[in-house]
Amino acid sequence: MAEAIMSKAATVEIPINSNGDTGAQPEDDSLEQDLQQVMVSGPNLNETSIVSGGYGGPAGGIIPTSTIKGPAIRFNPEYLDRGRAPAPAPDIRMKSRAASLPSSQQLSASTNHNTNNAMEEVSRGVAVEKLDSVKKWGINTYKCTKQMFSERFGRGSRTVDLELEAQIDVLRDTKSKYENILRLATALTSHFQSMVQTQQALGDTFTDLSQKSPELQDEFGYNAETQKLLCKNGESLLGAVNFFVSSIDTLVNKTMEDTLMTIKHYENARLEFDAYRSDLEELSLGPRDSAAMVRIDMAQHDYQVHRDKYERLRSDVTIKLKFLEENKVKVMHKQLLLFHNAISAYFAGNQQQLEQTLVQFNVKLKPPGADKPSWLEEQ
Repeated sequence: MAEAIMSKAATVEIPINSNGDTGAQPEDDSLEQDLQQVMVSGPNLNETSIVSGGYGGPAGGIIPTSTIKGPAIRFNPEYLDRGRAPAPAPDIRMKSRAASLPSSQQLSASTNHNTNNAMEEVSRGVAVEKLDSVKKWGINTYKCTKQMFSERFGRGSRTVDLELEAQIDVLRDTKSKYENILRLATALTSHFQSMVQTQQALGDTFTDLSQKSPELQDEFGYNAETQKLLCKNGESLLGAVNFFVSSIDTLVNKTMEDTLMTIKHYENARLEFDAYRSDLEELSLGPRDSAAMVRIDMAQHDYQVHRDKYERLRSDVTIKLKFLEENKVKVMHKQLLLFHNAISAYFAGNQQQLEQTLVQFNVKLKPPGADKPSWLEEQ
């Protein structure tokens, strides 16, 4: 029975439609027809002499190809084309999406791009400006250093205003002497404050002993009152001396120091002016070709700029020296009179004159214990 089935299956042609699939079989096909379809659809594309299979049959399942009529499988290129999936094109779809973005988003992207470009331009401009500034600073430093060494070794000339230089020397000498007055007055205040504190402690001790020593009560009482009076007058004198020290400190460390700072700027401008003047003089003595003339013009421009700066600062120094002298005379006249009257009244024991001196110069005394930190600050 199996041999009959196999021989029959080898001679049956299986219809294949345009898609390369077998035609639809009725639902009531027998097992024999299914077996024939399986056997025929085996690999038989190269018309080889034998086809191997595992389906049984004669010669151990080997079926001669001569018994098969017609091709078992027809090549259908349309079926293969249909089976291939089209290659994805995400780039095209992304481009189409980008092209379909709203105009507002496109405008925002363009704005961001322009902003980035503007920021890059600004950063580049700042970098170039800093580079130019460093370059100019280096050239200016070189010229000024060269001029300074030339002056120090007596090879270069310098611009000198004899009258102004004399006033500057007087100011520096005056400042040094006033600093010595300030240092001594501060020391006097410190020592005198210690003495007042000692007098206050001594007066408290005398008061305590006058209460505990009936036989010496009057004597201890007199000394206690004297020390308390001296302590009160000493606090008034301390107020006057502290006011004197504060005024001298302001005059020396603020007013004079401000004028000396302007003088320092003036001296730097003088050095720069002489440096560019010397540079212009050297170029003027050299050749006069086109390149040299360009350098001479640039040197002439730099010379004029630094000359204007030098003249302006010299005028500022002259004005400040004049006002400083007037202010110094006014301040020192008042402070020296205050210091003299307060010291004289204290050591003469004239309490009334000492108080009048404080009122005359508008000196306000600190309340007792004002210099001590509060209990909150001590925590």
